[in-house]
Amino acid sequence: MSHEIVHTFGFTVYFVFLLFFLWISRFARTSSGAGWWAVSISFALCSRLVLFMAASAPTNIQPATFVYALFIVMEKPFLLTGLVRFLNLQVQERWFWIAAGLAEMWILSTWTLEAPGYVRSTGYALLNAGMLAYLGYTAFRHRHEVPGWTLHATAAAASALAIHWLTAPYAMFYAPSWSRNGFLLGTLLVLMMYSSLLAAILHRVQKRLMDAEAKALGLAFLDPLTGLKNKRYMEQLFDHALLLATRPHQVVAVFYIDLDNFKPINDSAGHAVGDQVLKTVAARLQSHTRSTDICARVGGDEFIVIGTQLEQAEQAYEIAKKLLEQLTTQIPVSGNNFALGASIGISLYPQHGTSLNELIERADSAMYQVKRNGKSGFIIYDAR
Repeated sequence: MSHEIVHTFGFTVYFVFLLFFLWISRFARTSSGAGWWAVSISFALCSRLVLFMAASAPTNIQPATFVYALFIVMEKPFLLTGLVRFLNLQVQERWFWIAAGLAEMWILSTWTLEAPGYVRSTGYALLNAGMLAYLGYTAFRHRHEVPGWTLHATAAAASALAIHWLTAPYAMFYAPSWSRNGFLLGTLLVLMMYSSLLAAILHRVQKRLMDAEAKALGLAFLDPLTGLKNKRYMEQLFDHALLLATRPHQVVAVFYIDLDNFKPINDSAGHAVGDQVLKTVAARLQSHTRSTDICARVGGDEFIVIGTQLEQAEQAYEIAKKLLEQLTTQIPVSGNNFALGASIGISLYPQHGTSLNELIERADSAMYQVKRNGKSGFIIYDAR
């Protein structure tokens, strides 16, 4: 494999990664690390293009080596800054640029003074190795901030590249024929490092999309004030409850709950206090029902509880009694105690209906019967 092929492979790979980082950097709310890495890999790309052109016309490779060194040094502060911005680290970034500036001055001064090749390479080789070692250390130290293998791979590739920079220039100086293999190995390690950084960004993007989807589902299916299920989600869950109720001797009970004396609290104490009262009611409903039961808010002060997997219809009375006790216990808000009541109507599946709408309608009817009888009580629907 010739030097031209090795450098062609190198700048082609770098160009592809440059496009990926530029593309990702345009995503909304994506970390600025992607943009910094796009710039860093563009310097690596330029350095390989210089070597490719020198390999194509190898009349005098020294100027190409000089320009290559200038470009490859500038890659490193952008690379490190990208990692710092990606991980939101409190790091003094100016030291990256000071170190790179010193390395560039070393390259310019040794070139001007026509120092031997191994002397010229010492300055920027140490800078590259040092910065890559720091990159590897930082990635390893913060590896758990991005779940998975991504930062582990970054740390491993950067550390290997640091060792490569400490040894390869001198190996090439004493064994020039090894330079082709050295550049190929370096390209593969760079490929691994940038691949892991790209994967880390994509993982963050994926997580953000999944979080946004979960939030959207929450807004679609949950009551924003109380966190209980809304009617839409309750209808979906009810289908699963019916599957459980098809087992022998299983009953499903629907409790339609309308709070008594809530409007005076809203009118006298204000909507903010009323919201706190509703949140407390929701918390009590959740804490005094089972994990298999369904609690939903279907109106301003109206709630539905679906009791699943009941062994017998009489259990509905026990549940209603427990819920009524909780809802009639005074609710403390902002130093005041508020007393509520609750009218609870109950319907049973399959005695009173086979669909949720039928059961809700009949539980609602039973609830109004409680209100007509003086409020704050519970009753099972009776068609008579």
